[in-house]
Amino acid sequence: MRRAEALDVRQILVPGVRRSDDTGPLRAAGFVPFAAGSECVLWLTGDVEDVLRRHVGDDRHRELRGHHHALSQEVTWERIPLRELDGSPWARDAFVELHRRHAERQGDLPNPYNTAALDALVQGELGARTDMFVRRRKGTVVQAGLTTTSHNGRGIYCLTQAVDGPLAPDSLHEATVYQLYLDSRHAGLDWVHLGRGDEEGGRRLGADLFVPLDHWLRAEDLTAPEQAEAEPALSRFAAPPVTTVPVPGPARFRHMPRFDTVDLSSNTNPFLGGEGQYPHLDTAELARTYLTTIGGLPGHEGVGALSTDHLLFTSGAVDGVMLLLAALASPGERVCVTPPTFPLYTHFARVLRLPVVEAPLRGDELSELDTEGILAADPRVTILCDPNNPVGTRLDRAQVLDLVARARGLVVIDEAYVEFSENPSYAGLIERHDNLIVLRTLSKAWGLAGARCGIALAQPGLVEALRRVQVPFGFTDASQRSVRDRLTNSGPALAAIASIRAERDRMAAALAEHPVVERVFPSETNFLLVRLHKHERVMERLRGAGIAVADTGHVVPATCRVSVGDRRANDALLEALSFAL
Repeated sequence: MRRAEALDVRQILVPGVRRSDDTGPLRAAGFVPFAAGSECVLWLTGDVEDVLRRHVGDDRHRELRGHHHALSQEVTWERIPLRELDGSPWARDAFVELHRRHAERQGDLPNPYNTAALDALVQGELGARTDMFVRRRKGTVVQAGLTTTSHNGRGIYCLTQAVDGPLAPDSLHEATVYQLYLDSRHAGLDWVHLGRGDEEGGRRLGADLFVPLDHWLRAEDLTAPEQAEAEPALSRFAAPPVTTVPVPGPARFRHMPRFDTVDLSSNTNPFLGGEGQYPHLDTAELARTYLTTIGGLPGHEGVGALSTDHLLFTSGAVDGVMLLLAALASPGERVCVTPPTFPLYTHFARVLRLPVVEAPLRGDELSELDTEGILAADPRVTILCDPNNPVGTRLDRAQVLDLVARARGLVVIDEAYVEFSENPSYAGLIERHDNLIVLRTLSKAWGLAGARCGIALAQPGLVEALRRVQVPFGFTDASQRSVRDRLTNSGPALAAIASIRAERDRMAAALAEHPVVERVFPSETNFLLVRLHKHERVMERLRGAGIAVADTGHVVPATCRVSVGDRRANDALLEALSFAL
C-alpha cells in the first residue's frame, strides 16, 4: 500500500483472497471484491477408483480412467524433486519453454515460471517439498508442472502445468490429474489441491471441496457493495434464549477451509490415523448434492432452487424434532400433535417442558386434519407426520396448505416416508412460507439408517436458529461419505423404492384377502397398517413364529404395522398368519 501510494498508482489489485479470510482490512482500505472462482480440492477418502465413482459417477469415471490408461501407453510419467533438478537440466529447460509458449498463447502475458523464478523457488522454503512432474512422448517433453506438499503434510498443491505438442491438452490434463490422485493416495495423503477454477470444471475432475475466492481491487470511483451478513438473520420464531447465543464453538468456523492448516486446536490424538480427527463441519457441497438429487425426483418441483442456507443436516430426522423444539419454543408454549402419529414428538415436547395438545386425525382413512381445532389451540409448533406413521396415508393436501397459511405458529411436516408416495412433497414450498419446516431422512427410502442422517429444510433464519442449539460434529465423516455415495449413485436406491412399492401393493392385496385380516389401510409408505380379527391371538402367534411386527393396537385399535420386507420375508408373514386362524 505504501509503495503504491509513493508511486501514485491509481489501481491496486490483491488477487485470489479466500472469501473466508478476514477481509476487513481490505474493505477498510477501500478495496472492492470481485468473484474469482474457487480453489478446487479432492478429498482422498478411500481408493481412488471408489472416490471418483462417488464424485463423478460411473460414466465419467470410466472416461477419466480411459484417458489415463490410453496416455500411459504413449507418454512417460516422471517426478523429480526440485532440489535435484541440477541432475536433469533437460527437464528445467523444457519446463521453462513450455510455460513461455503457454504465456504466448494467452496473449503475450509475462511468464511467471521463467528460469529466475524457478531458481528462486528451488532456494526458497518450498523447494524441499516441491516436485517437478514431466511427461515425455518419444523423448519430447509434452507436459511439465509443479506440485508441492502442504506444510501440514496432509496433501499436495498442483501449482502449475503447461502442455505443448500433438496430444489433446484436455485429455492430457485429465490423465495427469488422475495420476496425481494415484500417487497421492499411494503416499498416504488426504487431499489433492487442483488449483483455481470454476466449480463445474472441478466437479468433473472429482473435486468435492470448493473454497470461494475474490480479487480485491482499489480504484478511483469504485464503490464497495454493502457487506453481506456473515450469517442469516434469525427467524422471528427463534425462542428468546436462542437470540442471545451464537452458533456453538467450532461450527461458527465451518466455512473456513481447514484442509491445509496445522490443527493444534482440537486436543485430539494425532498418532492413531484419520479417525482421531473431528468430522468436517463444512457440508455445503453435500447439501448441494442432496438438493440436486432430491430436486430431480417427481413431486419435488422447486427443491433444486433452494440454497444450502435452507438446509441443515441432523442426526436423523428425529434429532431435527428435538432441535426445532429447543430452538423455537419456550417452556409453557404449546406443541400440537395429530394422533395417531409418531410418539417421539410428544416425548421430546414433554422433556422440554412444552405442553402437548392433541388434535386427532379424522376420516375413515385417518387423513383429515381438525384444522379449526389446531388453530383454536394456537400452538407454537404443530407437527404433522405426512405420510403418516403408523397409518401410512397422506394428509389432505388442501387442509395442510390451509393450515400453513393460517397458523400463527410453526408448522413442521415430517416427510420421512415421502419417497414412497405418489403425491408431492412440501419441500418446494419452503421459500414461500417462513413458518414451514420440512424434515427428511435418509434412513428409510435411501437405506442409510446406520448413517443417522436427517435433513431439516426451512428458510435460512430458521436454519440458523436450529444451528445455534445443535451439538457440533454429530455428522461423522463416515456418514458423510455414505450419504454422498448414495446420492451421487442414486440408481440402486430409486430401483429399490420401486421394488418396495410393488411389493407393498402385492402384500396389501394378499392381506386384504386373508381371513385373519379385517382391513388394510391405504399406504404411501414402506409399511402397511393392518386391522386384525382376534388381534391379541394373532400377535401372539406371530411372536411364536419369530416374526416381529409393530403392535399399534394402543393407538389404532386392533392393528399392527407391517414393514414391507423382501419377498421371502413377506411370504413368511403370510404363512404365519395362516397358522393363526
